[in-house]
This record gives sequence, structure tokens and C-alpha cells, in this order.
Amino acid sequence: MGRQRLRLRGSPLQLIGRLVLVIFALALVWYGAMLLLLALDVDPSTVNDISGYRSIFDWAAGIDDADVSDDVRLVTGLGGLAAFLLFGYLCLKQLPRPYLARSDVRLGEERHGVTDISPRAIERVAELAADRHSAVSSARGRLEDETVVLELHTRRARGLAEMLREVQRDALDALTRHELPVRTVDVTLTGFDRTNGRDLQ
Repeated sequence: MGRQRLRLRGSPLQLIGRLVLVIFALALVWYGAMLLLLALDVDPSTVNDISGYRSIFDWAAGIDDADVSDDVRLVTGLGGLAAFLLFGYLCLKQLPRPYLARSDVRLGEERHGVTDISPRAIERVAELAADRHSAVSSARGRLEDETVVLELHTRRARGLAEMLREVQRDALDALTRHELPVRTVDVTLTGFDRTNGRDLQ
């Protein structure tokens, strides 16, 4: 059985996030170039005509207490919150989200074709074998390379070790009986259905 490959799950919002990043990067490069021109003794009025840096500074410096009314504070605060949420969300969408690529498992190759089976079918065989045990309330399988990982919920706390061994043996027998290429079954107890009000210790 071929090994599962790691893939990255993308989002259409990644393009928007990258566009915003490019805009900010270009702005930094542009105004860095303006600082370089000023450092090279280029006429400040010429630099201001190109970039408007001095006009922006004068406008910001001219804001006084009378200009900052309650409405302005409210709009500024809401705008800042909206920008924080928007850019934060776009930032989260830039983070890679790897996942295991699931592909059909090849069982055999003959002269006139091949025999493939889906990973879900293999998982379902193990789940059905586990569900036949009286102590198991639910089972969920996950195929990882040549191993099926079974996550179980159980109805009772007594005899857990023996129950887990039985489920493991039954699931592996079922997979072998169907000639599925699985060598190992890992069983993990992930939940306990409390029917008598007592927790699993």
C-alpha cells in the first residue's frame, strides 16, 4: 500500500490576503524611496509633489481636540475593530493547513485492469467489526498507511482491557478475511457513555 502524501488545503481568501500584503509592501518600498530621496538632498517640495508626505503630515498635525468629537471616536473605534477582525481573519487564512491526502488503495493488478478500494471502505470494515462488541457504543476508524486506528466509545467501565483486545483482534480478523492490506489495528478508548452516573476512573 502506498504511503499517504501530505497536502496543503488552500482558501480563496489567501489571494485577497496576499494582495493586501503586496499593497502594504509596495507602500513601504515607495515611502522608503522617498526617504532616500530626502537623504540625497532632493528638493522636499519635489518629493512632496511625488508622495504627498508633507501634506499628510500637516493634515495629521492640524487635528486638535475640537476635531475629535464623540462621533469621530465611535467611527474610528468601530473602524479599527473591523480592520483588526478583517486583517486577523485574512492572516489566519494564510496559515498552511496540511492534511493527509486520501486516495484509493490498490488491491491487485491484472492483465485487463486493476482492483482499487476506497480508504473509507477499509475503515468501515473495522468499524463494523468493533460495533459487534456489546460494550462498544460507537466506533470510528481512520486509515493511516497500513494501520487502521479505531476510536471507541464504550458503555461500561468493567473489563476495558479485555474488551480493547477483543475489538482489536476482531477488527484485524475481519480485515484479513476480506484480504485488505492492513497489518495493524490500533484501538483507542476516546469516550465513555455514563449510564449509572459514575465516571470512568
